Amino acid sequence: MEQLKHSGLGLASFIISTGAALLIFVLFIAAGAMEASTPGGIDEESVGAVVLGLLIILCMFIELIALGLGIGALCQSGRNKIFGVLGTIFSAVIVLLTILVIILGNSM
Repeated sequence: MEQLKHSGLGLASFIISTGAALLIFVLFIAAGAMEASTPGGIDEESVGAVVLGLLIILCMFIELIALGLGIGALCQSGRNKIFGVLGTIFSAVIVLLTILVIILGNSM
């Protein structure tokens, strides 16, 4: 049996989704640190808060790109699909968890 090559799209999806997930994690840690270190909570209109929010939104778009690449990798024939599956799952989970954290943060 011939060994299938890994999908380039799947590998890109996996690497991008993992990198963006780590960056989102760091950004949420930074947001929590800013909230904890500011008396009365963070000012939502401060430059730091706005930049942090924009970076989180940018990472969400990067995760959506990784999701699209993962789906594209799953549609390729004659390629090993493991990285496509992993990239798709990681991207979808990170997007959903980030949306959940944002919703929970707004409700408090």
